[in-house]
Amino acid sequence: MRADRLLRLLHLLQRHGRLPAARLAEELEVSERTVLRDMEALSSAGVPVYLQRGRGGGCSLLPGYRSDASGLTTGEAQALFLWGSREDARDLGLGPELGNALAKLAATAPSDAMEEADALASVLVVDRRRWFAAAEQVPVLPVLREAATDGRRIRMRYAAADGTEGTRTVDPYGLVENAGRWYLLAAHRGARRTYRVSRVRDAVVLAEPARRPADLDLAAEWAETRRTLEVGDSVEVEVAVEPDAVAGFRRLASFQVVADTEIVELDGPDHDPRARLRLVLRARPMALGLILSHGGDVELLAPADLRADLVSRAEGAVRRHGTVPTAEWSPAGAPPCAAGPPIV
Repeated sequence: MRADRLLRLLHLLQRHGRLPAARLAEELEVSERTVLRDMEALSSAGVPVYLQRGRGGGCSLLPGYRSDASGLTTGEAQALFLWGSREDARDLGLGPELGNALAKLAATAPSDAMEEADALASVLVVDRRRWFAAAEQVPVLPVLREAATDGRRIRMRYAAADGTEGTRTVDPYGLVENAGRWYLLAAHRGARRTYRVSRVRDAVVLAEPARRPADLDLAAEWAETRRTLEVGDSVEVEVAVEPDAVAGFRRLASFQVVADTEIVELDGPDHDPRARLRLVLRARPMALGLILSHGGDVELLAPADLRADLVSRAEGAVRRHGTVPTAEWSPAGAPPCAAGPPIV
């Protein structure tokens, strides 16, 4: 509708002050002639817009002018205010600012749109945390946001997955929130790295400008990071599962399968009542742990090298746990335990 387009044109000029007609035409998906006609319509309605011709000219809005009309539709208000309920802004240190911004928009939005937005918020809860995962503490996130936004280097103390800590000076590319966890994408000594923000013990923004690729695309960087992590060490397995254990196995396996892959049910021998499944798991240790945790209810059929590794691990577990601990390992005050027969 033309009214919506005129409002978008006004918002673009309020944000940028001056834009070439060609750029506005691209943003509004219309012709330059239509943009010029829309400028005339706004001017006739009393909006102080004007055209500047020649080099460096374009469509302009009188400096300092602001429209009080938000122009929010019902669906737009629902989407905006529902997004505002997320905790991301609070983690980033922008909780109060988001609340103030939404309050200002609410004051100018149509009353029926706000009523619909409130109605949706009352019947919807968004919880982005993984199951069985505690909320991560990310007190340094506002500092990292500041550095990434200003394009400054960061000196940070980071605890690696193995527990060791060290100081790194990195060039931040940006921040990514994934299922309740925050990650910093950055370069360390020229090599691209991904850091879990909850492991950053402290961080200082330096005066030095960050060194970033000129063509940096953060979304593409994250997509490549995901692909590398999810596919790089993945393993496709084929298993036979006892009928009574299928539901439990599927439930646990669903947490470990590679994204966008499915647990496929295959045909097996007619004389074998077990379900035969094929699935792609994120890493070999996960595959071993998942299958060993089901004991004799799950048999790994393929691949052969993983099956050999599983047998070796199982034999090692039997050697370690095949007898009941003797008295010298008993807890203080507990009666001695007699050695029992091997577990077979």
